[in-house]
Amino acid sequence: MKFCKKYEEYMQTQDHKKLPGVGFKNLKKILKRCRRETTQLQNSPLLLNDSAHHNSHARCLHPCPVCDGSFFPSLMKEMSVVVGCFNERAQKVLDVHLATGFHKYFMWCKGKLHGQGNGNHHSLIQEGKDLVGYAVINAIAMRKILKKYDKIHDSKQGQAFRSQVQSMHMELLQSPWLCELIAFHINLRESKKALRKGSEILEGCSLIFNDGKPSLSCELSDAVKLEIDLTCSICLDTVFDPVYLSCGHIFCFMCACKSGSVTIVDGLKATEPTAKCPLCRQVYTLSLSLSLSLSLSHLVNCILVLFLQAGVYNGSLHLDELNILLSRRCPEYWEERLQSERAERIRQTKEHWESQSRAFLGI
Repeated sequence: MKFCKKYEEYMQTQDHKKLPGVGFKNLKKILKRCRRETTQLQNSPLLLNDSAHHNSHARCLHPCPVCDGSFFPSLMKEMSVVVGCFNERAQKVLDVHLATGFHKYFMWCKGKLHGQGNGNHHSLIQEGKDLVGYAVINAIAMRKILKKYDKIHDSKQGQAFRSQVQSMHMELLQSPWLCELIAFHINLRESKKALRKGSEILEGCSLIFNDGKPSLSCELSDAVKLEIDLTCSICLDTVFDPVYLSCGHIFCFMCACKSGSVTIVDGLKATEPTAKCPLCRQVYTLSLSLSLSLSLSHLVNCILVLFLQAGVYNGSLHLDELNILLSRRCPEYWEERLQSERAERIRQTKEHWESQSRAFLGI
């Protein structure tokens, strides 16, 4: 079965969830129209005597105005919608799972009111599994259509586009919520014996240690394999109270605060937009080294400007499910790290409130 048909059948089964997808057929039509118009141009009287053009039958001109004006902008728009939908729905699932007390009851009632399931463990497991499958098949769809683009154009423009999207961390497989969903499933699979029989999912995902260094190893499908390093590059130890920066790197919360020149009381939201990631040393650069079209470059630049305004720290995310997983797998280390950081947290909190009090009194 061709992937296009497989993808359409999968998205039809998800219609009741109103999940957006990649317009696979529409994008292929753009490529077919591009090839047809290029063939007509190459068969024109002006080019028939040109052997070089005649031998490159059905290949786009470089640059190709048809694809430059429609293909890449359409794919970028659809990719942004799919990533946004996945992040939003994954966040809702994890919020329900992590909620406690009255907040959990409130979210359960809200889910029932909107017909989003009953909020129990089994429904959460199934919804999380469906979201992971949704992310994987859409990531494969985007790769397939870009590969098709390069094949038709006999170029590496699709590969360059994919590399640029990865550098912007807009690819589904780079989403921190995917990392959280994987940790969520491992936590549920290991937490209760009663759930083990019903949660034999994502069996290819596990937390592994190589020479004491942890990582999430995930084989989500035959074509998708992930390896997420869980070592903080600042303290060179297992990430403690992990946070995910917008540039795609994971650090300990306290280490990230130190590198961003803020206290744990102020948090990472208080960092300057120009603060650089301590690992990649990037804010979000606007320079493009790719030979993409002007319209595509302009679109990518506009998105990068939005990221630049936010900063890599301001868009950070606490990885709560991953934090739970690591605390269960490394209890001795976790307790030791908790004790060592407690004094520093108390000191910073006292200094913060003392400075606030002096400022209030005008001292």
